[in-house]
Amino acid sequence: MSTLELPGSLVSVEWLHEHLEDPRLIIFDGSWHMPATHRDSFEEWQHEHINHARFFDFDNTICDPDADLPHMMPDAETFTHEVQKLGLNEDSVVVVYDSLCMFTGPRVWWMLRAMGFNNCAMLDGGLPAWHRAGYDVYREKEATIPVTGNFIAKPFENSICDVQAVSDALESGDIAVVDARPAPRFLGEVEEPRAGLRRGHMPGASNLPFPDLFENGLLKPKADLERLLADHFLTDKHSICSCGSGVTACVIGFAAHMLGNDNVSVYDGSWCEWGLPGDLPVVSEQTR
Repeated sequence: MSTLELPGSLVSVEWLHEHLEDPRLIIFDGSWHMPATHRDSFEEWQHEHINHARFFDFDNTICDPDADLPHMMPDAETFTHEVQKLGLNEDSVVVVYDSLCMFTGPRVWWMLRAMGFNNCAMLDGGLPAWHRAGYDVYREKEATIPVTGNFIAKPFENSICDVQAVSDALESGDIAVVDARPAPRFLGEVEEPRAGLRRGHMPGASNLPFPDLFENGLLKPKADLERLLADHFLTDKHSICSCGSGVTACVIGFAAHMLGNDNVSVYDGSWCEWGLPGDLPVVSEQTR
């Protein structure tokens, strides 16, 4: 029987390559691209992926099919059904990566943990790091259907929050709200990539652009993460991460986890919901 154990929540390409053939290991490709890029992440997965990697489609399949907002979290029953189809077992060991370093993979990592599966890690540097190390990639036009898994979702209540929780947090001031979008979007200096959304940010939110957490395509050392997160997360208090659509917020949440802080929620609707025309308050350079 396999005795495979993760060394932590972040693994190197060397570690993954060494354990690639372990029978308990499941690799999820969590790649996704913004609609404006006109890139098809599933088609790209077919073109190249790490050996045995299974495509985790949180945008079209493992999401709430009735939501008006993009890739919202599904209910436990839907999640269970879809990840069992991907072969996820209660005793699986999961490594998640994406094609853009660590842009969308943390969303998959967050979803797994939100549904009660904790034995998972991110691949540091993602597919680009795998390429730089000179390891082989594989091409499969037809996905191999895995044996149905036995994992059953057990949702963790505080991992995901809604617009009311964010409104309450901003009003109380006792809960930090951290926005992972790039500074020009946070400040309202540029248009949002999704049409119809207002410019700016929530009043009282702070801005920690997720690319600031990386250097040379890898997650920065813990000492650097501590310095970056120190001004944004309230010590020993709950925090909320937001972004454009609930994806890169998970990058910030993952960094907090790496520092031992799991008292964090992700605002699932994020700016796709808050930025809609309406009465939710917005601060921008134009309103200062």
